[in-house]
Amino acid sequence: MTKAVESFRVGRTIPPDLYGDPVPDQTMSLVTDALDKWFALLDAGTYSPEHAAPAVVHARSLTLERREVVCDDQPVVRLTFAATDGVPLAAWSPGMHIDVRLPSGRRRQYSLCGDPSDSTYTVAVRLVPDGGGGSTEMHALEPGDEVTVLGPRNGFPFVPQGQALFVAGGIGITAILPMVRAARRVGMDWRLIYCGRSRASLPFLDEIESWNSKRVTVFTDDVDGVQIGSSLLHDLTGGAVYCCGPPPMIDTVRTAFDDSRATHLYFERFSPPPVRGGVEFEVQLVESGTVVTVPADTTALQAIREVKPDVAYSCRQGFCGTCRVRVLHGTPEHRDDRLTPEERGREMLICVSRSKGGRIVLDL
Repeated sequence: MTKAVESFRVGRTIPPDLYGDPVPDQTMSLVTDALDKWFALLDAGTYSPEHAAPAVVHARSLTLERREVVCDDQPVVRLTFAATDGVPLAAWSPGMHIDVRLPSGRRRQYSLCGDPSDSTYTVAVRLVPDGGGGSTEMHALEPGDEVTVLGPRNGFPFVPQGQALFVAGGIGITAILPMVRAARRVGMDWRLIYCGRSRASLPFLDEIESWNSKRVTVFTDDVDGVQIGSSLLHDLTGGAVYCCGPPPMIDTVRTAFDDSRATHLYFERFSPPPVRGGVEFEVQLVESGTVVTVPADTTALQAIREVKPDVAYSCRQGFCGTCRVRVLHGTPEHRDDRLTPEERGREMLICVSRSKGGRIVLDL
């Protein structure tokens, strides 16, 4: 340790006394001596790379390993991806999702719906022919194709204890499936309500109906009518509610939650929320000079896509940052959950944010 202490002191001098005495300051000498010895103790061990944490990987190249159709009506495919380089994938837990960068440059988010103990990532994608093209491109993937994946990330946390009601609508079941499997595994008191247009439109129904029938309820619009939040939550005796599905379902559950006996509500949208309290404004795209009118009930992203279909976007809910654009003129009304106060001074997320008044000029 003595050699280590001496090595710290090479080329270093203690500042002179603060009262003008030319000798080194006594207090500083004592402090630096103590710190030198402390750092020497910390430095006494030898480095072993086997104890080092793995490098943080921000993006991975994955290869499609399996492709399975799990619903023919309103087609849904289950896609299982494996690491292209053979390096183990980052661990994940129920509620997490991945961002997929497709060959076209599109970026889309999908809930992981496989088994966290597997060495693969599995997602399920419903085909939306008149959507933004992401689902069409995912459905076109074949085994052996490669994509770039970021994550996994968690915007829909699951607490595996206590009592829980799971409410899923259509493809929203992908986020809920791993949660229910985990709840069954740890012996939670759980129930699942699964809603959709018809039984033929519901993916994973065979697995779900193999579970305890007393804990699973399936509602279909063609037989039972569209369900409202008060009917979904009416017999709760407590616990948490986990909801994932289309915006109308989430909105009706949120409205009914305060009058229920549930203690916590967690939800995740698979579609953009409706625009509330919007005011019409104009957006100018600086590259072309085009001026786009954004109606009061429409997002800037929707309006811009009419004239610039290739504009980047993903979540459409203001948290992923894919649609971030530099603001050259005007004052945004920020409605996102992503940008820092400093970033809000020069950027906006066009999927949710609007104008505080007047025209906004964007670097597009």
